[in-house]
Amino acid sequence: MNRRVFLSLSAVTTTTTLLYPTESFHTHQLPKDIYQLIERVQEHLFPDGSVIPSAKDFAATVFLDGTLSHPSFDKDIKAFVIEGAESLQEREDYMFLTYDEARREKALRAFEETSKGSGWLNRIMILTLEGMLSDPLYGGNSGESGWQALGTRGGDPRPTVRYVEL
Repeated sequence: MNRRVFLSLSAVTTTTTLLYPTESFHTHQLPKDIYQLIERVQEHLFPDGSVIPSAKDFAATVFLDGTLSHPSFDKDIKAFVIEGAESLQEREDYMFLTYDEARREKALRAFEETSKGSGWLNRIMILTLEGMLSDPLYGGNSGESGWQALGTRGGDPRPTVRYVEL
């Protein structure tokens, strides 16, 4: 690589970094294994090819991770979400991420029959729906896909900052 190419690439990288706010670059706050398990569960609950957008399409896990990681979020709910994911991992001998769709369905139905599993899946569903319907500023509802699927739009006035600082 010659000097001219190097300087051009450096300028493009610097400009791109300055133009996009740091909040748009998501870094996982949850432990990687927990993040991946929740992501797989959300993708199972909201799969590709449905009338509504998939969990991947509306960035469900990005929203959930950002929400749980915010200092104002309820610490007990965050702990419950993490502990529930750990319970599902243990229950499935840490193999859940390798399961095909049918096996995931069976595992989640069995987990749903337990008191912890039922509450955990309920909480994941609530947080996922919030991600689908929230303002895209908060990291979910990418391209307003959730609103479009329901034929609605966000409230007015729309937020201009992600969260009010405490």
